[in-house]
Amino acid sequence: MKLICIGRNYTDHIEELQNEKPTDPVVFLKPDTAILLKKQPFFIPDFSNDVHHEVEVLIKINRVGKHIDKKFAHKYYDQIGLGIDFTARDLQSQLKEKGLPWEKAKAFDGAAVIGDWLPKTNFEDLNALHFSLKRNDDTVQNGNTSLMLWKIDEIIEYVSKYFTLKIGDIIFTGTPSGVGKVHANDLLKGYIEDKEMFSITVK
Repeated sequence: MKLICIGRNYTDHIEELQNEKPTDPVVFLKPDTAILLKKQPFFIPDFSNDVHHEVEVLIKINRVGKHIDKKFAHKYYDQIGLGIDFTARDLQSQLKEKGLPWEKAKAFDGAAVIGDWLPKTNFEDLNALHFSLKRNDDTVQNGNTSLMLWKIDEIIEYVSKYFTLKIGDIIFTGTPSGVGKVHANDLLKGYIEDKEMFSITVK
């Protein structure tokens, strides 16, 4: 299985990091070794002094597909989740300055939190999902899928041009503004609507 991540999918986050607005989705991958094991804390890696949380809505692929048309994309997933794309921002900035890939800053061990999954039928409109992240009981990120530059089905159409999607693959759909540095002893909790999807301690 692979983790396919979409960057710069919310205008406010693009502005927050002073990035250029893309004309196509920004796509990068994380290996399965990036997945933080269930009930394990997130350990800040020793190669970074500025790891940021990025909360994101996730979708899990449930059938094999390639060159999927947007109108059929809804058939390729039936579960919605929430996770964190941890990012070593200092390392990412160094790599971007040199025009190098981001993997060392995005795909390190433990950099992908995958919370619980819910049937997509639980929601009336997947393009109007509210989600949020609390750090030590303070809400630090608030997002809504209505604000995505590329909606879920459009993402599936786009990435399936380049990668065959397989059962169990997970797509991280992008983060809203409010990303910030995590510290030892932080408690991070993610929510879709009012449903807690994960709870992670930072070490």
